[in-house]
Amino acid sequence: MTKQRTYGDSAGRPGESIHVYRQVYICLYHPGGLPLCWAPMTRIDTPETSTVSRKATISRDDLIAAALRLLGPHRSISTLSLREVAREADIAPNSFYRHFRDMDALAIALIELGGRSLRSIIREARVRVRSGRSVIRTSIETFMEQLTADERLLHILLREGIVGSDAYKAAVERELRAFEDELCIDLVRLSEASSRPIHAPALVATAMTRLVFAMGATALDLPRERHGEVVEQLVTMLRMIMLGAHQLASAEDDAASR
Repeated sequence: MTKQRTYGDSAGRPGESIHVYRQVYICLYHPGGLPLCWAPMTRIDTPETSTVSRKATISRDDLIAAALRLLGPHRSISTLSLREVAREADIAPNSFYRHFRDMDALAIALIELGGRSLRSIIREARVRVRSGRSVIRTSIETFMEQLTADERLLHILLREGIVGSDAYKAAVERELRAFEDELCIDLVRLSEASSRPIHAPALVATAMTRLVFAMGATALDLPRERHGEVVEQLVTMLRMIMLGAHQLASAEDDAASR
């Protein structure tokens, strides 16, 4: 007479094989016919597939997408937990570390992604300006479109620059400076194309970027129907900055020619 005992050596990680061992025992009998003991006879290794439904593989982009789904205009990255992101991505928490060192690394990756999205705003504006539209109005309208987009990337930049940790604020600052550098190049190009000198284009780019950023953060807390008011205010403010920069440049030219 024989019996089997089954046990395994795996915790059942998603998509991995579990080795199940079946130990076969044989019953040894006393010469008088009574069972004496059970003795192990063989061990059968049988690979079986885990029934855990979590994903076997996941990419860095999948984790970023999971984090974005959890974030909103009023939630900071710092409130996300690793287990929460892992659950949203449908993976075991340990799988997270294959792509990010910790949650701070994921947060900075999200901020950098938001920065690339923010810089794409001005590139989109450049394309639209070629059809004869105002560069300032087009830029602001594009900005507000991104503010209400489903990706929520702009929300991250606007929110983390105010309420985020020091590391997050530093990451936001790096992205804003990159945006300012691109805007400065564009301002110089437009100035040369129109033969209208501009005073301190780098400083103008900084003033415009910081103003739009600050007003955008305010717009996050406003109902969508009031975003049109923000657009008009920003357009007027940015035109005032540009007008002042042109006037200062003209005054410098006049002083130099005397």
